[in-house]
Amino acid sequence: MSESVENVKTTVEQVTAASTVAFKDGVEKTLAALNEANTVSKQNLEAVVASVTAATKGAEAIGAQAMAYSKAAFDNQVTAAKALAGAKSVQEVLELQTAFAKSALETYMAEVARMSETVTASMKDSVKPLNERVTAVVERLQAAR
Repeated sequence: MSESVENVKTTVEQVTAASTVAFKDGVEKTLAALNEANTVSKQNLEAVVASVTAATKGAEAIGAQAMAYSKAAFDNQVTAAKALAGAKSVQEVLELQTAFAKSALETYMAEVARMSETVTASMKDSVKPLNERVTAVVERLQAAR
């Protein structure tokens, strides 16, 4: 009977030791997973901050371009109005008005193209950090398969 007790005692000690090792391994794996999740979350937050920063810079650039265009357009309109006021004939008024309209349209179209380029560049810059994070997550998921 003492041999049975000894066998039970040995079995309990082995189960306890194996349970302890399994528990420690589980805790270590959980902590590692939490650390990795924390790192990924931090990188995602940094990507969002970089994206918002780029979008803000783009908005500032667009605002500055719009203000510069508005000022230049206003100055051109004042100059055209003065020229029209000094016209000596109807023919001269028509020529001045036609020249102003053509110039204003060309300037406007050039400004629209410039603004479009600024918006496109701003969008690319603001989406880039997010795309990089999505790519990293997809690669991590594919590697885990």
